[in-house]
Amino acid sequence: MPYKRPLLLLLSTLTFLILTWILGFVINRTQFYYLIIHYGLFFSLYLAVFFYSTKRETILFYTLIGIILRFVLIFAFPNFSDDIYRFIWDGRLLVNGMNPFDHLPSYYITQASVVPGLTPELYSHLNSPNYFTVYPPINQLLFAIAAYFSPNDFAKFSIILKSFLFLCEVGSIYLIISLLKHFQLPEKNVLLYALNPLILLEIMGNVHFEGAMIFFLLLSIWLIAVQKRLALSAMAMAGAIASKLLPLIFLPFFIWRLSYVKESSKGQISNFFNRSITKIKTINWPRNLLFFSVLGGVLLGLFVPLFSGAFLSNFGASLNLYFQKFEFNASIYYLIRWLGFQYKGYNIIQTVGPALSVFVLVTILWKVLNEKAPNWNNLFPNLLFAICFYLFLAMTIHPWYVALPVVCCLFTRFRFPILWSGLIFLTYINYSYVGYLEDLWMVGIEYILVGIFAFYEFYDMRYEAT
Repeated sequence: MPYKRPLLLLLSTLTFLILTWILGFVINRTQFYYLIIHYGLFFSLYLAVFFYSTKRETILFYTLIGIILRFVLIFAFPNFSDDIYRFIWDGRLLVNGMNPFDHLPSYYITQASVVPGLTPELYSHLNSPNYFTVYPPINQLLFAIAAYFSPNDFAKFSIILKSFLFLCEVGSIYLIISLLKHFQLPEKNVLLYALNPLILLEIMGNVHFEGAMIFFLLLSIWLIAVQKRLALSAMAMAGAIASKLLPLIFLPFFIWRLSYVKESSKGQISNFFNRSITKIKTINWPRNLLFFSVLGGVLLGLFVPLFSGAFLSNFGASLNLYFQKFEFNASIYYLIRWLGFQYKGYNIIQTVGPALSVFVLVTILWKVLNEKAPNWNNLFPNLLFAICFYLFLAMTIHPWYVALPVVCCLFTRFRFPILWSGLIFLTYINYSYVGYLEDLWMVGIEYILVGIFAFYEFYDMRYEAT
């Protein structure tokens, strides 16, 4: 019937808006069963819209709906995360001419001369008052701007930060569409990002700067792969790293792509060492030198304002704690930890954490050296491998960490990160318990299902290739 399609569009749009309002403005993270029911409804509708959207005008319509939902969430104060209070704390320090990396929050509360805005009320909301801040310069710049224009208003501070992330998200959606066209991939893949409830709620709802990181990363790849603007691409990559340090693990994959390496016509070299030496000889040193010099220069310029006598030690101390103390929603690490308790009788995190980080780095470098004919068309599958390998071995996986695998998978045939973005919200059950308790049953369900689907996708693609 002629009226059926417009009616479905209207009903789905109203449902998206209602669920966004409930999840963004009404439910908090302690109300797990209400949260997971509404999130499940949103996620189911999201998948249905993706599978049944085939016409270009429908894809563009729902992409616009995704942008509208982001705009609505600008005005919702974060209700699933309390990180915003540390953003406010750092911003108020910067506005008062103080470096947030110099001292712990507890230092200012115990001082006789209280810094304006650093009140006991704000301090009571901090989730890590005994740890140094870990937020890099672009975040800190936005914290300072928001604090300057909202010295006493938490809600206004949130709106200012979200307005920046909204612009980043709109930019990311545009870049995704452009890159999908460039790589000749289905344009409907943009819906997997534009309407993904995890992206909406964790970036726009809870003010996580994965939104800025993703925008600058996509911009960097677009500038070099589509526009051939090497220096500008390096500047954008610096922006990604200065938003979140995680894109540093992607840099090795750029080396040979900057060199325009092609697969040798003389046949594959079987020896790994000889193959690696042969590839190293093909590096275009001038192009790499330009890219990494601009990248390093911009990063240095961004970090210099935060440098102080205590910056490196305090920032490094917080990163070190991340790899040696924090545990949340891990997968393989929890199995290793269990084995450690069986054979050692105690938590071996202090040795396993750094060891796993080194193993991830070595594996990524091995992957880079084993690449055949690296080019921009096959960049995203390698980025997806790198980030997922890192996360599967990491000790702390918050829901918003999955945003990067989601955006990387859009340019591949893999869809297990989409399933992961749905299942990872099960971890919010931890906040429904009095005093906080990690529910390992939920962690097990999450990773067993994601692992099975990932294995199926890898096996299916290998089967097709034979």
